[in-house]
Amino acid sequence: MSVGAGISAPFIRFPIGTSLLMAGILFVGLVAYPLLPVAPLPQVDFPTIQITATLPGASPETMATSVAQPLERQFAQIPGIAQMTSTSYLGTAAVTIQFDLNRSIDGAANDVQAAINAASGQLPKTLPSPPTYRKVNPADSPIMLLSATSDTLPLTTVSDAVDAQLAQQISQISGVAQVIIGGQQKPSVRVQIDPAKLVAKGLSLEDVRAAINIATVDSPKGNIDGATRAYTIYANDQLLTASPWNDVIIAYRNGGPLRIRDIGQAVTGPEDAKQAAWANGKRGVFLVIFKQPGANVIDTVDKIKATLPRLVAAIPPAIKIDVISDRTTTIRAAVEDVQFTLLLTIFLVVMVIFVFLRSFWATVIPTVTVPLALLGACALMWVFGYTLDNLSLMALTIAVGFVVDDAIVMLENISRYIEEGEKPMAAAFKGSQEIGFTIVSISISLVAVLIPLLLMGGIIGRLFREFAVVLAMTIFVSMFVSLTLTPMMASRFLRAHNDEKHGRFYQLSERGFDAMLRGYQSVLDLALRWKFTTLMIFFGTLALSVYLFVIIPKGFFPQQDVGLITATSEANQDISFADMKRKQEELGRIVQQDPAVATVAMAIGGSGRAGNNGAMYITLKPLKDRDANAQQVIARLRPKLEKVEGARLFMQAAQDVRLGGRPTRTQFEFTLQDANLAELNEWAPKILGKMQTLPQLRDVATDQQTNGTTLELKINRDTASRYGIQPQLIDDTLYDAFGQRQVTQYFTQLNSYHVILEVLPELQGAIDTLNNIYIKSPLTGEQVPISTFATWTSVPVRPLSISHQGQFPAITISFNLAQGVALGQATEAVQKAMVDLGAPPTLSSSFQGTAQAFQQSLSTVPLLILAALVVVYLILGILYESYIHPITILSTLPSAGVGALAILMAAGFDFSLIALIGIILLIGIVKKNGIMMVDFAIAAERDQHMEPVAAIRQAALLRFRPIMMTTMAALLGGVPLMLGHGTGAEIRQPLGYAMVGGLIVSQALTLFTTPVVYLYLDKLSNAFANWGRSPPADHDADDGEHGSVKEAAE
Repeated sequence: MSVGAGISAPFIRFPIGTSLLMAGILFVGLVAYPLLPVAPLPQVDFPTIQITATLPGASPETMATSVAQPLERQFAQIPGIAQMTSTSYLGTAAVTIQFDLNRSIDGAANDVQAAINAASGQLPKTLPSPPTYRKVNPADSPIMLLSATSDTLPLTTVSDAVDAQLAQQISQISGVAQVIIGGQQKPSVRVQIDPAKLVAKGLSLEDVRAAINIATVDSPKGNIDGATRAYTIYANDQLLTASPWNDVIIAYRNGGPLRIRDIGQAVTGPEDAKQAAWANGKRGVFLVIFKQPGANVIDTVDKIKATLPRLVAAIPPAIKIDVISDRTTTIRAAVEDVQFTLLLTIFLVVMVIFVFLRSFWATVIPTVTVPLALLGACALMWVFGYTLDNLSLMALTIAVGFVVDDAIVMLENISRYIEEGEKPMAAAFKGSQEIGFTIVSISISLVAVLIPLLLMGGIIGRLFREFAVVLAMTIFVSMFVSLTLTPMMASRFLRAHNDEKHGRFYQLSERGFDAMLRGYQSVLDLALRWKFTTLMIFFGTLALSVYLFVIIPKGFFPQQDVGLITATSEANQDISFADMKRKQEELGRIVQQDPAVATVAMAIGGSGRAGNNGAMYITLKPLKDRDANAQQVIARLRPKLEKVEGARLFMQAAQDVRLGGRPTRTQFEFTLQDANLAELNEWAPKILGKMQTLPQLRDVATDQQTNGTTLELKINRDTASRYGIQPQLIDDTLYDAFGQRQVTQYFTQLNSYHVILEVLPELQGAIDTLNNIYIKSPLTGEQVPISTFATWTSVPVRPLSISHQGQFPAITISFNLAQGVALGQATEAVQKAMVDLGAPPTLSSSFQGTAQAFQQSLSTVPLLILAALVVVYLILGILYESYIHPITILSTLPSAGVGALAILMAAGFDFSLIALIGIILLIGIVKKNGIMMVDFAIAAERDQHMEPVAAIRQAALLRFRPIMMTTMAALLGGVPLMLGHGTGAEIRQPLGYAMVGGLIVSQALTLFTTPVVYLYLDKLSNAFANWGRSPPADHDADDGEHGSVKEAAE
């Protein structure tokens, strides 16, 4: 065992060098810790880019065919696309592309811009501006919401100030991807025409448009360069307000000018009259701020908060700016909560050591390794560019239990020699030499367990890589400290056995401990006598653990509560804007009355959603001030909101892990695709109806909206061409009348604004207005009413929104889980329902987003656990130069699996990825007990030539105290995680439960089954060895074996 001696001896000899080296590690860690960035989870954002194009007044079908389709065809050629989806609404189309994890978002953005340029030739000529892209995932939850309201100023002024001063400036902050202005009321001049007066004057809408188009310009005019002076030419060629527009001359009739006020009026109004927003029930506008994929939330929000006071100062004081939601409050609270858990864990572990070793110095020595290992790991985390997040802090908390282990094992061994009467110095050399190999093998095989976590691909690999690396770093640092500092301190600070004075507490605890050891001894002898029964118990636990693993409900990631609920309201598809406004206000009022709700911001209309949908952002009060978590709030609001006639509100709790780029009404997505749109539209409602009946699902919603009411014009082309009227002219005239058509622009230093042409607002609401619209014949110049060459009907229904996925029409059904149902149970139910329905094979269905990632992870979980076992077996086999002993050590695992799975099921948790980490860590911790026993038994057989039975019995009794101690330490590392109730506790609890349950059960069984398994395998290995040997040796070996069996029987 010269390895241990080689490592520890020089450090025991040079105490000053050793202590300064440790001080160095401590110092570097203390410097690095405050520099680590804070985040909710490791950076797992897929690079996502959203491309939007607007064409005011265009129907969803026009947008899907003439805008989305040419763009999608170009985008499809970009390499490395994971998912491409698009949605087209009235006047807007949005394409979202999600790239593979390993693509850089900036490189992807260049490809996207090139594709937009390539598609530009096929896009409609009337597009006011080319499509734009943003590096934003629209399915993410916003990181911040700001509201702007005013009691005195009109909304257009409020909106304009917020747009120019706040939104533009915040967008420039690094890390901010997009600032959406909810309910934007951008000022504009609206020219409203009375068609009846037009006809009387012999004018058409197109004539008015041509006149408006050239009435305001901001063009270059040159300069005059005289003999001595130069003059730049300016003119009052721009009209910046509505009143001068009323005097603009359109034409001359009967020798007199015909002004706009003679045929209508010009008023100041919002550019898009069909959108509205409320902040806490009050009309206003609000800013929704999204972060770029890959940006750090906390940094970004801090930067926004730092610049806000300066920005708000530039806004008129009559406008009140409030922060109504800030995602980072819960993140900071969660991180603080884990830090507290970490301190509590350290305290508990130190208590355990003290109770077991009962001497001040013996407690201090292992305790010192804790801050050293943790801060050493922090320094390494900083080098690797990791963040302090829920997972990496969880790794540090769990590590506390491991870190002390190595030191305890080392110290316990040294103090055993001291108790036998050695001098501390000699005991340190002897003990460290004997146990050094054990410590190295424990640490290496612990890190080996984490290798499968490191090799996982995709999103899950991204999540856990950080966890695994942080844990591995901490374990290595602690191994180094235990082999250097611990023996050095032991040799200096532990007193010789006979020098010590013992108090009352010591004697009491000594007596208690001896009683425990005696009890263990008698039960162990019993187990060794009834060897076969004990072996059967072991096989029983093996079978039980596999069975439990099969039946436990599987989940993906625990349902989080980040204090934000995003909601989508939905009303009848034929609803008017005014009626939608009333419904939205009613829904908002109900939500606002809930005691757990802090603020509500909501908007309807605008680009990016259909006219019958609204968005609502519900911010909850901090966890300590409310009586329910996000899921419970949603559950109790549901029945109240159902009382609103003709409108529904779909709510989902925002999550830190949100996969996929499709914003859905509820949390999990199930997508149907079909090249044949008619078949898709026929089957989607049937599938939706079936899914609404499944008890595992709640809030089943669809993005299929095919019943939008329409007015269809049938043009008789023969009649129209007799008058020389082409379809283009008809479309243009209708667009002038009903499309909020942006005819021209006027410019200021901060922004450019539109002039909008429309018929009088009171005429826009009635179908009869079509009878009053005339078109001037290009051939004869006479006014022809539209009804001469066209008929119209309002019977057919057309889609309000059209969605594509990977260029094909797609309909997404989204759902939440019922309380206490795991994602695995829900996906199974949905798949079974699809089989029952017997949908045609051309209709392909798949889970998307988080549910899809869950399905992929399901198949990898058993493989991961298997991989961990194989890796441990290989490493132990190499360390022990034996095929058989590693199996003995691994025999400790089934009982841990039973404990972990049973306690998770009892506590009502599903088997999520966090619980999986727990199981993999258990493999690492529990096998340590086996290593300690087997190591000693092998040494006893080899050095003292004992029989296997005697050897393993002695090993078990000698290692009873350190095994109990290390298990208790690891156990108490898990208890605070298990009992945590602060912010973000729902992520940490499954890990705590799995650790604690697994350790308790495995501790109870391992102490008895391991020796028995060791004996059986020892026989097996002897049989193998004899099998290849010459006969005489064979005879001897048999004798020995009979002897050992006889002894065991006696």
